[in-house]
Amino acid sequence: MNELLINAVSPLHEWLLGFGGFGMVLWIVLKILAIAVPVIVAVAFYVVWERKLIGWMHVRHGPMYVGMGVFQAFADVFKLLFKEILLPTKSQKTMYILAPLITLAPAFAAWAVVPFDAKLVLSNANAGLLYLLAMTSLGVYGIIIAGWASNSKYAFLGAMRSAAQVVSYEIAMGFALVGVLIAAGSMNLSEIVMAQSGNSGLFEWFWLPLFPLFIIYWVSGVAETNRAPFDVTEGESEIVAGHMVEYSGAAFSLFFLAEYANMILVSFLVALFFMGGWLSPMQGWIVADVSPWIDWIWKGGWPWLLLKVFFFASCFIWFRASFPRYRYDQIMRLGWKVFIPITIAWIAVSALMVFYGVIQKGA
Repeated sequence: MNELLINAVSPLHEWLLGFGGFGMVLWIVLKILAIAVPVIVAVAFYVVWERKLIGWMHVRHGPMYVGMGVFQAFADVFKLLFKEILLPTKSQKTMYILAPLITLAPAFAAWAVVPFDAKLVLSNANAGLLYLLAMTSLGVYGIIIAGWASNSKYAFLGAMRSAAQVVSYEIAMGFALVGVLIAAGSMNLSEIVMAQSGNSGLFEWFWLPLFPLFIIYWVSGVAETNRAPFDVTEGESEIVAGHMVEYSGAAFSLFFLAEYANMILVSFLVALFFMGGWLSPMQGWIVADVSPWIDWIWKGGWPWLLLKVFFFASCFIWFRASFPRYRYDQIMRLGWKVFIPITIAWIAVSALMVFYGVIQKGA
């Protein structure tokens, strides 16, 4: 299927390159839109899926009236866009306006190095892992600035709680990726996926030898996006929505969009780093050339990646519907006293497994 897609896009690429520099810029813009637009649409339907899935889990109705619930997210978008935008009188206006953009920009910029298939990536950067760590770390600045610029005690307290949580779990996620780096021997995301290829199917993937790092990265991803049961941005005693409490309308929707875009991004990264990305769980078990439309089932392709992402994205919703919220001291203890020591120890174990050939890069 990847070859069919490339063959369909190649004529457009060649035609645009005929216009010289302008055509090259236009091609880059089209590639960016080819990622940004589906992410925005995916966020819209993800919100509907969340409300429907939680409804089924709690035995109650989700959205069911606006286009039988399918278009509920779009109705919510129009509602937010037409709401009055309130600007606090004593806020730091410039930073107050910039904060949602600072939160949203890294959430979208990170997608530049995320591969969807062997040859489907906007930038196949060799230092893609470092770029990802940098982009995912920048979002905390938007949270801090939003709380400070609002000139509200409740917003500032929520920003401090959220920022401390994000920074704490970012460290655990970074250490977990060091184990992936050791196992794959590369910081290129496509090469990390291909390092999990082989003839043993899903048992070649990094989830097996790096299982503690896999669990820690996944749970830390939930915590870093401030999702339940780690959603302490909303204070129990304050009954307010944390750093974005002074925002309304379109500005609030940017925070909302960034949160769900980050959830989808984390789902992609877990699938790429630990679950073989676009590789098939049956790789090496079936060798056949039947049809380009179904060969991806055993050869691998972007549909496998999307299926894995859908599972992990649904787990975000499952956690929200199932677990009570942690106390803040429990969250900090879990991150600093449990996750970080385990990741440091398993980095050493990973290095030993690579040294003694327990972990071998795929063909």
